[in-house]
Amino acid sequence: QVQLVESGGGLVQPGGSLRLSCAASGSFFSAYAVGWHRQAPGKQRESVAFMSTGGGTHYAEFVRGRFTISRDNAKSTVYLQMNSLKPDDTAVYYCYAIRMNRDYWGQGTQVTVSS
Repeated sequence: QVQLVESGGGLVQPGGSLRLSCAASGSFFSAYAVGWHRQAPGKQRESVAFMSTGGGTHYAEFVRGRFTISRDNAKSTVYLQMNSLKPDDTAVYYCYAIRMNRDYWGQGTQVTVSS
């Protein structure tokens, strides 16, 4: 069982940066693949970034080059560094962890990009 808690969301101006954190409780965090999804008002949830247990990454086209996913297994934490933010990045961001076809999700953190 893994519990995930996101933090770091907030209001930022276009072109600004935020770093989201997702702290995990439970054992064997390093054995989980991790990632971030987001859901904007009136839209479906969409994948943003993914990192495998081996450190391989995958990004959605609309964030590639602007967002970076990373993890610190010693701290059982996954991060999402978001740069060059746009109003279209406004959404609730959710982190997740997955292992052996079982997935766990955080409660989400709001990111609002607006001037």
